[in-house]
Amino acid sequence: MTPSRGTLDGDRPDAGAAPPPGGQRRRLRLAGISRPVARARAFTAEALGDWSWSTPPDADLGEDVVLLVAELVGNAMLHAGGPLELVLDATPARLRIEVSDASAVLPALRTPHRPGLPGGHGLYIVQHTADRWGADLHAQGKSIWAEIDVSRLRA
Repeated sequence: MTPSRGTLDGDRPDAGAAPPPGGQRRRLRLAGISRPVARARAFTAEALGDWSWSTPPDADLGEDVVLLVAELVGNAMLHAGGPLELVLDATPARLRIEVSDASAVLPALRTPHRPGLPGGHGLYIVQHTADRWGADLHAQGKSIWAEIDVSRLRA
């Protein structure tokens, strides 16, 4: 298996329009690879396809998830020396997206948000797209995470 493909734990491609019962976790190592944002987007789109989140009526939610991944990986590229890993953790209740990096500097939302100026939009997009988001420090740096509730699939 190549590092850009990631690993699949408990893959169940015919699980229907929800995370597999009991959940599933997929990891993609991003440290040192070229084009990490593009690879993370493709990896996420594949996972969502396996979970049937990227087809109607869930296509918009799938696009939101891919957008969140792109923003979190892009922010790690711009502000934290590059991403180390992407984790997609699906449970019956929510999908959690985690992007880790080696920086111990926590992200801060730029306030006020100025939509007409370049820069400063990544966390604003995350805040308004995810149901929850945050950051956790750990020995290797930090993980920025965002969660989408599965109940949005049924809305």
